[in-house]
Amino acid sequence: MCSYRTITIERHFIDQQALHPDATGELTRLMHQLAFAAKQITKEVRSAGLSDILGVAGHTNIQGEAVQKLDEISNDVIYRAMDHAGVLCCMASEEREHMIPIPAEFHYGKYTLAFDPLDGSSNIDANINVGAIFSIHRRVSPDNTPGTVEDLLQTGRKQVAAGYIVYGSSTMLVYSTGHGVNGFTLDPSIGEFLLSHPEMRIPEHGKYFSINMGNYHYWSEGVRKYIDHVTTPSHEHGTPYSSRYIGSMIADVHRTLLYGGIFMYPLDFKDPAKPKGKLRLLYEAAPMSMIIEQAGGHSTDGHQSILDVVPKGLHDRVPLFVGARRNVAELLEFLRKYD
Repeated sequence: MCSYRTITIERHFIDQQALHPDATGELTRLMHQLAFAAKQITKEVRSAGLSDILGVAGHTNIQGEAVQKLDEISNDVIYRAMDHAGVLCCMASEEREHMIPIPAEFHYGKYTLAFDPLDGSSNIDANINVGAIFSIHRRVSPDNTPGTVEDLLQTGRKQVAAGYIVYGSSTMLVYSTGHGVNGFTLDPSIGEFLLSHPEMRIPEHGKYFSINMGNYHYWSEGVRKYIDHVTTPSHEHGTPYSSRYIGSMIADVHRTLLYGGIFMYPLDFKDPAKPKGKLRLLYEAAPMSMIIEQAGGHSTDGHQSILDVVPKGLHDRVPLFVGARRNVAELLEFLRKYD
């Protein structure tokens, strides 16, 4: 019998393509290129402390955040892996203000790519897990033409594929094409991603919550009441829950996927410059929500599934609550009652 651990990511992509006789192979090629970029970035992350690429780059991005050197390296690696592959019509990056066009000398493909090249990069110097997040849509503009912003501004519900790569004690690539979630771990000895977490499912409920408690006094009453509920000892409710917060969203959501519970980044009233939240819809919230929902969990902005939020701009922000179904349902009861 063949073990799951002997299935390479390339074989998995080919097997999945074979299930769809009308497939052109473009999505398979796109995913191959993302896996290749992940290997390159793994090399840079692993040698960061020895290569003088830790620390800030000396300027800020469109979000007003200090750009880390590895941010720029990761952004460049992903762009150069994808620009010539003939599968994309355009790209968008959290690190770039405007849409990234495909150079005219290359073929325009039928997909778009929105990505956060290095989520959690402010934690790089502390050697804490970081990662990349990606979101893929089918273009809405005519084929064989340059992509447009409208190709990128689609709901998460219309994602063809989404996923993330987490760089930690090992490098993992987790992705979904709308038919469940699979996770692959990079074996550095052979340079291959191997299927290590087939058909991932989030538990129905978990006794963990992940949120930046330092913002407690800036949240709505409903969020504060929910936090009071999960931190108050009660035999009847099975509380208190355990608090787990890394401060790197990709690591927090990855742990939530594996162990259950809920990750929260609600609106707060601390920063009037961010009245709609902090997390970016296209690059963070929508792709991570697709993964969690495909694994049996749920996502919400407090009113509707994140996957149904319509983007108006490339850098829209949203509040995010994502995790096990029962945990998210529990939260929503408090939001409906108090907010």
